[in-house]
Amino acid sequence: MNWISQSLAILKFNLLSLPSRKGSVAASIVGIAGVVAVLVGVLSIAYGFRAAMTNAGADDVALILRSGADTEMVSGLSLDDTRIISDAPGLARDALGPRAASELFVIINLPKRSTGTDANVPLRGVSDASFVVRGNVDVVEGRQFEPGKNEIMIGQGAAIAFAGLEVGNHITVGANEWEIVGRFTADGGISESEIWTDAAVLQSAYRRGSSYQSVLAQLQSPGALDQFSKAIADDPRLNVKVIRQSEYYASQSSTTTALITTLGTLIASLMAVGAVFGALNTMYSAVASRTREIATLRALGFGSRPIVVSVLVESLLLALVGGAIGGICAWIAFDGFRTSTLNFQSFSQVAFAFQVTPALLIHGTIYAALIGTIGGIFPAIRAARLPIATALRES
Repeated sequence: MNWISQSLAILKFNLLSLPSRKGSVAASIVGIAGVVAVLVGVLSIAYGFRAAMTNAGADDVALILRSGADTEMVSGLSLDDTRIISDAPGLARDALGPRAASELFVIINLPKRSTGTDANVPLRGVSDASFVVRGNVDVVEGRQFEPGKNEIMIGQGAAIAFAGLEVGNHITVGANEWEIVGRFTADGGISESEIWTDAAVLQSAYRRGSSYQSVLAQLQSPGALDQFSKAIADDPRLNVKVIRQSEYYASQSSTTTALITTLGTLIASLMAVGAVFGALNTMYSAVASRTREIATLRALGFGSRPIVVSVLVESLLLALVGGAIGGICAWIAFDGFRTSTLNFQSFSQVAFAFQVTPALLIHGTIYAALIGTIGGIFPAIRAARLPIATALRES
């Protein structure tokens, strides 16, 4: 335990000398704080986007698309297909009938609030069953649209991201004018990026006849997917595929999330190189300014290991301070900030909020600790290897 007490004694002495090195110490802390703030800020985009996608998915809900289709955009189902799917075993039912929602999905252009440029926005045709199957839809302003009318409801994210989507307004899409009668939330999920209307009205407006693009089916339980999928696959009248809703949205988010994460990590890594040099400079300065003191301690019997440990711990503490400052700044600046980005699978905008989560803050803290360790290891080794006689002669 002697080397531990020696390490603590030297560390206390080192920390008391920080005011004499406040310039280099501040530069090191600010550099590491900047790296962590950028890393956490950029990754909060990926976390927020993934949360918006995955919050919409449920394990007891299945999505049915045309066989070979990866997204609703390229899928197509007939009215007969949807009726056969609604009769499949494993599907949940209530007094109103099977919990299967046949839906239509089209893309329209609307101007963004931030830039005024047009962007792709999903316009979804839904049925009464959609509100039951999705389960997390809550009308927070106005009312639900009436079937058979050119009325629409706006998701919370779309209302924030795009201009002119206030309740009571009218928008013209194609040759049709639509009245905005309500605004809804959906637990922050991707549905909040959409505009909803009656599926039958949307079919007529876009001359889709009686066709749909997907069926959203609530199962009796998450384990009923196999029974439901097998019944669908064994029916010769159908040429469709079944996927769990949570898995579908997870795959939809993978490309954008991976891109944002890769770019964020790359940028933070490049900045970390500079932060490491800043930490090296700080710790080398600390060692250089106390060369005679370190040599005196060694002459008095202090070992090399306590010196190495004390320098490393000092560097680590400075890095953790910088990491904490960077994490707090990122949380203040980014958490809850709302924006929209392109979903590469559907080529439509997804509105979402940045999420600075505890896990992300821990990630940033670990990153800061790594920078501090790398920045302290070489100065620590140099301090431990200083020849005592030579160091004592230095002025």
